[in-house]
Amino acid sequence: MSIIADKLQQVNQNIEKACRRAGRETNSVSLVVVTKTATPEQIHQVVELGYTELGENRIQQLKPLATEIDEYLAAETPSLPKKVNWHMIGHLQRNKVKQVLPIIRLIHSVDTLRLAEEIADNSKKLDITTQVLLQVNCSQEHQKHGVPVGAAIHLAEQMCSMPNMKLLGLMTMAPFTEDLSEIRKAFVRAREIFEEIKKERFAGKDFQHLSMGMSSDYQIAIEEGSTILRIGSAIFN
Repeated sequence: MSIIADKLQQVNQNIEKACRRAGRETNSVSLVVVTKTATPEQIHQVVELGYTELGENRIQQLKPLATEIDEYLAAETPSLPKKVNWHMIGHLQRNKVKQVLPIIRLIHSVDTLRLAEEIADNSKKLDITTQVLLQVNCSQEHQKHGVPVGAAIHLAEQMCSMPNMKLLGLMTMAPFTEDLSEIRKAFVRAREIFEEIKKERFAGKDFQHLSMGMSSDYQIAIEEGSTILRIGSAIFN
């Protein structure tokens, strides 16, 4: 077994344990493998093992990497999947939206009205519907991106009225701390906002995802309701 396969197995075992503690089915949580620190060869190994949901933080990395992986999959090796799905998980500038839209399956990091409008406008020009998550700054740290907690529901409602864009849920990042209670508090707040939006019913049936939990805190995130994990360093480092 390769080192990466071994690490993925450990991550999956931890996911299963956290789901059992939370009384959840394991298939209620999906794993996005974050490629930020990985080489193309390491990503090949991940794809060969059947993981096709990949996440990237930076557009300048995403474009060449997506092209490289497409060329790798085009070899038509029977054991390989036909395609991978890319997730934009890092901060997205409005002037980069046009470059991102043809590549990604889901944007996790929509955090302003102007960015949402840019995505909707460009999606209309491309005649596509772009799936997005609203990033909420539940840790309330100044250095983090994300809409403030108090403005999240209003922005979500505005986004749901935009054509060519579909709001699937929320994303948040835990505070950078070893205090597990503070990490849990941020995830709990995200879940509360998520439930409030669902209760209002303006988001519709597609609003069902909470993207929270990274390599250092994904088990807590699962316990607090995460449906999408973004894990990189626990696999590649």
